[in-house]
Amino acid sequence: MSKKILVVDDEDIIRESISFILQKEGYTVDVAENGAIAYQKVQDEQYDLVISDIEMPEMKGIELLEKIVKLDLRTSVIMITAYGSLETAIRALRAGAGDYLLKPLDFDELTVKVSRVFQMKELITENQVLKQELHRQYDFSKIIGKSKKMENIFRMIRAVSETESTVLITGNSGTGKELVAKAIHFNSKRKHKPFIAVNCGAISETLIESELFGHKKGSFTGATYDKEGFIKAADEGTLFLDEVSEMPLNLQVKLLRVLQEKEFIPVGHTSPVKINVRFIASTNRNLLEEIDKSKFREDLYYRLNVIEIRLPSLSERKDDIPLLAEHFLNIYRQQMNKSIRGFDHSAIRALMNHEWRGEVRELENVIERAVIFAETDYISVNDLPDMIKAQREFTSSAPFGSLDDFMRKVERDIIVRVLEEHEYDKDKVAKALNLGLSTLYRKIKELDIEV
Repeated sequence: MSKKILVVDDEDIIRESISFILQKEGYTVDVAENGAIAYQKVQDEQYDLVISDIEMPEMKGIELLEKIVKLDLRTSVIMITAYGSLETAIRALRAGAGDYLLKPLDFDELTVKVSRVFQMKELITENQVLKQELHRQYDFSKIIGKSKKMENIFRMIRAVSETESTVLITGNSGTGKELVAKAIHFNSKRKHKPFIAVNCGAISETLIESELFGHKKGSFTGATYDKEGFIKAADEGTLFLDEVSEMPLNLQVKLLRVLQEKEFIPVGHTSPVKINVRFIASTNRNLLEEIDKSKFREDLYYRLNVIEIRLPSLSERKDDIPLLAEHFLNIYRQQMNKSIRGFDHSAIRALMNHEWRGEVRELENVIERAVIFAETDYISVNDLPDMIKAQREFTSSAPFGSLDDFMRKVERDIIVRVLEEHEYDKDKVAKALNLGLSTLYRKIKELDIEV
């Protein structure tokens, strides 16, 4: 669809000439002989661009510009002014005009400037779309789960996103710690500022200090230029320290100072640099155990652990496995242009029974592989890796022992699940299970359930 332009000028020859040139360029052009008529037209119709003279009867061009800006129609404006009236042109730019043209008109310049205005509009629109997509990409829709444990995680993310507090995210590798960090950042007041992620275990011990804090040229062998570190790069935004437990002890001292004083000294410098950074850290280790082993500083632990978000493993939220599998199926069937409709019961049972040591990341890899090899409308157990099929066969054929043992296990699993769903409120659990409160207490003791 061609762009629609309104040309406003009280001189017939200029108005018609501009209209003729722009129509030859493929634009749809409308005309108005003064500002008042033009203003009525922009209220009645949508124009992509208005080209207006400044000096006109009834309503001058600057007044028309100001009214168009107030209408917020996302209509661009180019002003036409006499050669000696540059001050007026500057005033027009300050009032919101996209560009200006000087009389006598150069029609080549006219077409170039019109084209440039539309290119700029497209860039702005594209930038807005990309920003919206970026925020959408890291909103809660990317963190899949409807289990009670995941609802608690979502509630915590919403709460901490509104604060400036330091957050420690714990959980097994592959549970989505970086996704949670990004969700916190992109739902916070810092969302338009940088999000810098640093994997502390992926940078060698000899380089990590320079990478984090930056260095001065000549401060060590190979420092051939000044380098801005990740901490400075994240100024006014968020720095995510992934696997912070892998950070060497000598750097833990420097990081502690950054957290306490909001300043640091780059390698080779003598004066501190002030920063405004929110810190989010993550680890797949038990930091209290690392403290006992003298591998992690206790004072740094308490400085980082203002708020802890512990991500549950897949074994703790098995009800989310079908949701996650469907999510990854949607991604990869679109990427591979395959018309797979879903999973059959055998595949779902196998996925539910598997011990996901690689957590969500392993599940995603399994679904990607299944989409590659699936030849029917539904993914079956035969499309899954051998280790999952083997585990399913072993699980389904493994003896449960006596019937009493089996029933005891089923009863215990049900009570544990309902306890978790009601956050261990025993009155609610007893009502949900249609049990007396004393009976519930007796069963908790008999079945050796930890409360």
